[in-house]
Amino acid sequence: MKYTHVIWDFNGTILDDVSPCIDVLNALLKKRSLECVDCEQYKKVFGFPIKDYYVKVGFDFSKEDYGVLADEWAKLYREATPDCGLCKGVKEAIDYFKSKGMTQIILSATEKSLLQEQLVPLGIASYFSETLALDNLYAVSKVELGKEWIKRNKPQKAIFIGDTEHDFETAAAMGVDCVLIANGHQNKERLSLLGVPVMNSASDLIKLF
Repeated sequence: MKYTHVIWDFNGTILDDVSPCIDVLNALLKKRSLECVDCEQYKKVFGFPIKDYYVKVGFDFSKEDYGVLADEWAKLYREATPDCGLCKGVKEAIDYFKSKGMTQIILSATEKSLLQEQLVPLGIASYFSETLALDNLYAVSKVELGKEWIKRNKPQKAIFIGDTEHDFETAAAMGVDCVLIANGHQNKERLSLLGVPVMNSASDLIKLF
């Protein structure tokens, strides 16, 4: 059956922000005299909820408040990402889906105002009928947002495109198909264990469809 709706994750799937995310993380770690991580290490441990991933890389929330760290991260991240562009192949894929008459939305664990701040300069906002994001900086989960969207819209046939295990979990909770792209925040080895198609870039989505 032809898909009627395409649900996109944003960070690492549409927005190419992996490198600045690693830079910001390392700035936070260095400030606390903790060991920095390289790209390979980052993609092995990154996950949701973000608080749990922070514990894995060494932050101790018995010594500091997670909310304070989240605010500090947001400030540094905003400073580090104004020049981030699209991930490889995204423009071609969204053009293709549009040409096929598919409705496209964004579903993100990013805070709403930050997402809009990043989306508008990319020049693709008009492709998306809805942009769903969280109302806080804590990046806990977007599952409930996704389930609410399903109840409201009752899509005939939808697919979720993301770059993390949490995207897979969100798609499963929503009852929709899932395809993952392995050039974002988690590595292909992790994503390949989930039993769904894993692409090397968004350009490969056109071949899949």
